[in-house]
Amino acid sequence: MLYTPDELKFMAYWEGNRLKQKRFLYQLTLGLPLGILFAAPIIVNFLLGRFWYKRADAVGLGQFNPIVLVVAVLLIAVFIALLSRKFRWEKLEQQYISLKKRGESAGVIDEP
Repeated sequence: MLYTPDELKFMAYWEGNRLKQKRFLYQLTLGLPLGILFAAPIIVNFLLGRFWYKRADAVGLGQFNPIVLVVAVLLIAVFIALLSRKFRWEKLEQQYISLKKRGESAGVIDEP
């Protein structure tokens, strides 16, 4: 047998969903929770920093622009979200292509 049952299931799934998962909005919505997980500690650190270093709090609040913090956190969250989903898509696409090539080299072209 050329393919295992799991490989056949994966190939059938990926043929049907690869274009959907490549879309920008799909990657953004699925990756955003991970991006927020990486970006949220920045806000938490900023808000809790006033309790452990009083001098930095005084200087920071005197020169602080909240829009800069919000924009930076959003950019970090979006970057991590897109990077993680694009990396996962590329990994699955590479696995799919290698399985297809294995089938072509064995002489089976149209088996899913």
